[in-house]
Amino acid sequence: MIKHLKEHWLSNIKGDLLSGIVVALALIPEAIAFSIIAGVDPKVGLYASFCIAVIISLVGGRSGMISGATGAMALLMVTLVKDHGLEYLLVATLLTGVLQIVAGYLKLGELMRFVSRSVVTGFVNALGILIFMAQLPELTDVTWHVYAMTIGGLAIIYGFPYLPFIGKLLPSPLICIVVLTAIAMTVNMDIRTVADMGQLPDTLPVFLWPDVPLNLETLWIVLPYSIGLTVVGLLESMMTATIVDDLTDTPSDRNKECRGQGVANIGAGLFGGMAGCAMIGQSIINIKSGGRGRLSSLAAGVFLLVMILVLDEWLKQIPMAALVAVMIMVSIGTFSWGSIRDLKKHPLSTNIVMVTTVVVVVATHNLAIGVGVGVLLAALFFANKVGHYMHIRSEVNAEGTSRRYNVTGQVFFSSSEKFIASFDFKEALDDVVIDLTNAHFWDITAVNALDRVVVKFRREGADVEVIGLNEASATIVDRFGVHDKPGADDILGGH
Repeated sequence: MIKHLKEHWLSNIKGDLLSGIVVALALIPEAIAFSIIAGVDPKVGLYASFCIAVIISLVGGRSGMISGATGAMALLMVTLVKDHGLEYLLVATLLTGVLQIVAGYLKLGELMRFVSRSVVTGFVNALGILIFMAQLPELTDVTWHVYAMTIGGLAIIYGFPYLPFIGKLLPSPLICIVVLTAIAMTVNMDIRTVADMGQLPDTLPVFLWPDVPLNLETLWIVLPYSIGLTVVGLLESMMTATIVDDLTDTPSDRNKECRGQGVANIGAGLFGGMAGCAMIGQSIINIKSGGRGRLSSLAAGVFLLVMILVLDEWLKQIPMAALVAVMIMVSIGTFSWGSIRDLKKHPLSTNIVMVTTVVVVVATHNLAIGVGVGVLLAALFFANKVGHYMHIRSEVNAEGTSRRYNVTGQVFFSSSEKFIASFDFKEALDDVVIDLTNAHFWDITAVNALDRVVVKFRREGADVEVIGLNEASATIVDRFGVHDKPGADDILGGH
């Protein structure tokens, strides 16, 4: 216990506290902006970021990783909030937490290894596009002041870091918001502000049980959204954990992180917050600012709440154009621009998977569906590629009465037809030897293919001997194969 406390909480106190302040400053505009994307009051995102950051610091599986309200999750909530309201969103958040805890105990965090790089790239690109598209309503049918403020905000965001000394001390999105808010208040511009979007919190979050009927009808309403939030939340969290692992050269417990995300979302839902997950951008900010331990996440959540309670009157004056500029920056930073350049040198199958993931996500506005389609396509392309690596060569004896077939490669559902087609069943032979020393049989389809080959040769009057099966292949062939059992001829129709 003491060792855990020192390692995860007390080993980097100064760095964790300072990085927590920086992260809290950067969390405010994003939490408000993501709330607006989801169609809820800013306090919903702010409460969520506070609750999730604090809880995940205690129960998460990855030190130094920041979690809170995110754009990926917010995008999935839009329709639910629009059609059914905030109370149903809170129910969906609670159910999301339960599903994530179940996923953790089922060790589904390990499934991340089945998500190919091309799917991850497509996921990230689609997320960037959707975040940008979500800003368009704020840039449609507005005065020139909004465009000027947005362009000015982007100039500050990308230009401020180049200032000597001070440019590295403060996050440029925060400077953008402070400067544009000061300008809007000074010249009294008639533009939309955060106050127009809903009430900011002025008290500590309180326990709130959703005021909805707890019946099957409610379950069927929220279940599709909760499943999507569960998948996207865990996927983004696992991706972020992988990035933080690389940056810190330390391991993370993915299944514990799944459970931790679930507990954090239940906590957020019970205190009036929306579902969230790990934040790639904020986690990188934390690591780059010196944060390493769980204290950094706890500090970020606590400082966030203190700021919104003390500075609420100032936060209400933030122009929406400033938040639009911040979100455009997030979308630009999220999109993998290198993937466009890589289209020329990556294999066609990789490009198809990436582009398809992007198209499906943008078309459905559902990151979970897009990732599912991408994973399926990647699996099909992989199976097709591996199937082509199987080949069979043969040699006949001097008398022309016996032929030996040497099989090399993987035999499974994708290569089974090629396996069968590689044998000449019409050749007049007395003996056939099928050498499987360099082959591996993976599934029942492969076993069935072997059965059909053996039975076909026997029908032509040849004696067939199968040799060289490795232990794993022999196990599946012995269990499911029928060529050496009574009634084997029935697999070809039995005539």
